[in-house]
Amino acid sequence: MKKIITTLAFCILVATSFAQKSVNASDLLRDIKAGKDVVINNAVIDGILDLTYMDEALPKLPKRKKWWNNGGSNTVEKQITGKVVFTNCTFNDDVLAYIPDESSGYTFVANFEDEVAFKDCTFERKAMFKYSHFERDADFSGTKFQDDNTFKYAKFEKNSSFKNTFFDEPATFKYAEFSHFVSFASSIFKDTAIFKYTEFKDGVSFNNTKFEEDLNIKYTKVRGEFDITNMEVAYDIDSKYTEINGKSFSNYLLKSRK
Repeated sequence: MKKIITTLAFCILVATSFAQKSVNASDLLRDIKAGKDVVINNAVIDGILDLTYMDEALPKLPKRKKWWNNGGSNTVEKQITGKVVFTNCTFNDDVLAYIPDESSGYTFVANFEDEVAFKDCTFERKAMFKYSHFERDADFSGTKFQDDNTFKYAKFEKNSSFKNTFFDEPATFKYAEFSHFVSFASSIFKDTAIFKYTEFKDGVSFNNTKFEEDLNIKYTKVRGEFDITNMEVAYDIDSKYTEINGKSFSNYLLKSRK
């Protein structure tokens, strides 16, 4: 009996040690605004993580009609200067580096000057990174996107990874630019994957990647390695005007099979 109790106590201790702690998004936003490095492991992030700080910026902005008529821009960019690293974290509300505010007409975008990582994380709600610039390494490997997500027009200037990621909703990387090699190896796209107009300037891997709906790589340009070993696409591939090192997608396939 004593042995059973001891074993049970040990199991509870182990389970507790791996339980995710709770962290308020508002606390993180305060530190990020101050330029501090934010490194969080094994946590549940409670609340909306608005990296654009729209609510703070909006009252200070001029009215759109007067401002835009004088040549102003409707895009408001926030520079995140510190490191932002999350590992094995769950976000139970939206993570927003992009907000199109319909009432004001302004679009709010967050850019990242230092390392960014959302590794082995789960986005239960929106994960919006449209137009974001990642100036240093960006790691989204092992992460689950369970709701709306976008990396449309995003720019990745250093190393980046989406290896072993899971997209439950349509995933869009339309017009995204990758300056260095990026891996989507062993990832799963449950819905349509859009890489239309995407530029891979130093290679890309779709090794063992599964696209369970359509794959749109129309107008996509790839320079360098293009690894599609064991890639599976359940339905259609739109590869019109796609260029793989100057060759069409169909010609690349013919050459790679010889």
